[in-house]
Amino acid sequence: MIGSAFGFRNSKKLTRLLLCSASGLAVLATPQLAFAQAAPADEQASEDVIIVTARKQDETLQEVPVTITSVGADTLEKYSVDEVSDVTSRVPTLSIQVGGSGSGGQISLRGVGSSNISASFDSAVAFDYDGVQVSTMRMVQSAFFDTAQIDVLKGPQSLYFGKSASAGVFSIKSQNPTSTWEIGAKASYEFEERGYVVGGYISGPLTDSLGIRLASQYNKIDRFVELQPGTPAVNQFRGLTNFVGRLTLDFKPDDVFSANLKVQYNRQTNDGAISHSDVNCGVNGRADVVTLFGGAISIPAGYDCNDKDNKIFLPDTAVALARSVPLATGPTKAQGYNGVPFGETNLWFARLKMDWKLADNLTLSSVTGFVNLDATDVDNYSYGGIGKAYITALGGPGPVSDAIIAANFPALAATNSVGAPFGVGTSDPRNALKQLSQELRLATNNEGMFNFMIGGFYEWRRFIFDTAQNAVNISLIAPDPITGYTWDYDKNHTTKTEATSIFGSVMLDLTDQLELSGGVRYTNENKTQRITVPYVHRLLGPGPAFIGSGFVSPNIDFSDDNLSPEVTLKYQVTPDVNVFASYKTGFKSGGVDNSALPSNSLSQAALTGNFNSLIYKSEDAKGGEIGVKSQFADRSITLNATAFYYKFTDLQVQVFNAVAVQFVTSNAGEVTTKGVDVGWAWRTPVEGLRFSGNLSYLDAYFSADYITFKGVNLNGRKAARAPKWSGNTAFDYSVPLSDGLQFSINGNAQFSSAYYTNTTSFADFRQNKYWLFDASVSIGDPDGKWKLSLIANNLTNKLFVSSSGDRPFLPVGGDDIINSTNRGRQVFVEASVKF
Repeated sequence: MIGSAFGFRNSKKLTRLLLCSASGLAVLATPQLAFAQAAPADEQASEDVIIVTARKQDETLQEVPVTITSVGADTLEKYSVDEVSDVTSRVPTLSIQVGGSGSGGQISLRGVGSSNISASFDSAVAFDYDGVQVSTMRMVQSAFFDTAQIDVLKGPQSLYFGKSASAGVFSIKSQNPTSTWEIGAKASYEFEERGYVVGGYISGPLTDSLGIRLASQYNKIDRFVELQPGTPAVNQFRGLTNFVGRLTLDFKPDDVFSANLKVQYNRQTNDGAISHSDVNCGVNGRADVVTLFGGAISIPAGYDCNDKDNKIFLPDTAVALARSVPLATGPTKAQGYNGVPFGETNLWFARLKMDWKLADNLTLSSVTGFVNLDATDVDNYSYGGIGKAYITALGGPGPVSDAIIAANFPALAATNSVGAPFGVGTSDPRNALKQLSQELRLATNNEGMFNFMIGGFYEWRRFIFDTAQNAVNISLIAPDPITGYTWDYDKNHTTKTEATSIFGSVMLDLTDQLELSGGVRYTNENKTQRITVPYVHRLLGPGPAFIGSGFVSPNIDFSDDNLSPEVTLKYQVTPDVNVFASYKTGFKSGGVDNSALPSNSLSQAALTGNFNSLIYKSEDAKGGEIGVKSQFADRSITLNATAFYYKFTDLQVQVFNAVAVQFVTSNAGEVTTKGVDVGWAWRTPVEGLRFSGNLSYLDAYFSADYITFKGVNLNGRKAARAPKWSGNTAFDYSVPLSDGLQFSINGNAQFSSAYYTNTTSFADFRQNKYWLFDASVSIGDPDGKWKLSLIANNLTNKLFVSSSGDRPFLPVGGDDIINSTNRGRQVFVEASVKF
């Protein structure tokens, strides 16, 4: 009956899922976090307790009435996890995509997330870094290290985390200074991508009241992306380097005041913004040509239609297009790139947290955050293109085609040779962000029945999206006759945002076992965008299709406010069993699209003077969940479960129209998500052996009319990145070999059923069900003084698609799509020491 109720009539499928649940992870595949409070002995129980701050106060994972998956430093080290996207194998229904020219990344939870195409969108899953919400998803590209804990909060969290937490929160907490001096170092080598990591830290007390922690890490990967043999590109392997350094100061002069300062710098370089994105050749099974100038010119695509081998066809820029980068909006790092894709990101982050104990049970907290991002990359978004180009009507290259091209497209003719690189659709976006935020909270900690928290939040940010692009690729005819530039246009979107909110919550202990809590947050957000287009190729504009050089828009304003209430009832059945029910709401502000091109939407707005078409509405969420958190058998068994139901109104969606070569930004009418999350863990009677697991059932679908640019109404269709079933299973076993030697072996398996990867039609690419397997073995000192490890992630080298979209510059009838996938197999050998 249970299998039938959930749509599972196949007993074999049900058995596999039950096995997945039975060996998965209560809170995650990590002994440190999956076994909160699980030890019968007081000492062991104290070590296993996990502290979270889901309600902006310290609470144990098993007591807080919020659905949370936590990943500890132990698990991150066991599997050499150093990217945000690597966490998905430990958190069912979590999807993370890294890369691209827009926001640079995407986080989805329970089938709800925001586009990685547009850098104007805030994420529906708030990215909380050491207590500061970072508005740019470029942060997900940064390697993280020296991490204490990752918490994934599921469902709307607007009361305590504010705007942009309509679907959940992804929280990273870094390590703090230790009470005694420690020095640690780690080095690893990865064989598949030929990369290495070296890092270390020094931590301890400078004085009785001041602690310090200095940590840094350098990662270099030679073969982050392997190109298809024969790709016309200088770099046959796209590499990557990543440096991150952090200073933490912890000041506690007395029992009244404390301050914690973190300053971090991250620098990443790569050989192009596009990473693991391969072409699927669709139903027709052929590599569709790249067509330009209304279909007049065809360029062989070049790729082999094998999207399973993790070898990607990414040609360098066509020579005629790479000669002169526009400098109309100022200097650019793309100047002199000579057609070879690259990327460079510099990111500063700082956070100051201060706490004042105003009275025995009253604390004032301040959190100040600062982010300074400057990222530039260049890549070609045709995802194909190799000479020789030809006149489409002639069906292939030849003397007649060459003659017509020479007469009409002289710049193309001058470099049109067999095997020449013909990457088109080039973009050189610069994303520059400055963000300053301030939060103040006043909270009580009474032993009586009543506690409260009140506070305020302010955020100011300025975001610059400055890019030159080749959408028409007009310089294949000739460079701009005035400037000599070989790009179509250069545009700048500068968006200024101010957000303020006030919030308050109360907690009432109605009895010793019954707690009623709730509150409300009021948010007001104002955005102003100014668009300038100082340069447009003279052969394109001004005219009916393109605006001309020198365009400056008026201020395009967006403003909205919101009340986000929340209420939760929790009942402690026994000291080890808690049940809860919550009503929650979420809010994510709308804004002004910054992907509008000088043709199409922007040119039409300029002609009419009405820029409302560039504005997208705010996104709201309402719903609730009921859950139980329990432990049995002297806390050796943990079983947690949550059932949820939420409706998201005006979900912000952005897709790419490959025929019009135009981004399409809109609000989907409504998306409903409902399901069940189950997690459990078992510390077996066998010393050192633990099993754990997670299982999620998800039904996420469009529940109101949403007509896409293809004219398709998605009402009733499943949401993207929303597998019906997903889960993971893990085991951890450690055994002493002698007094000074310990052996450990760990394994994790992740399962996902099929899901859509785009939101344009019922024919969107569907990722089939898959399994992933990770494992590690290590030998070392029981106290962690040294350790040698062999780590394998994605053992079977399985690729799965997280998002997809039509390939740009498709011919009529073309159906090739771009699939963004995970990384392939990684095999590490790692050594670490600690003094």
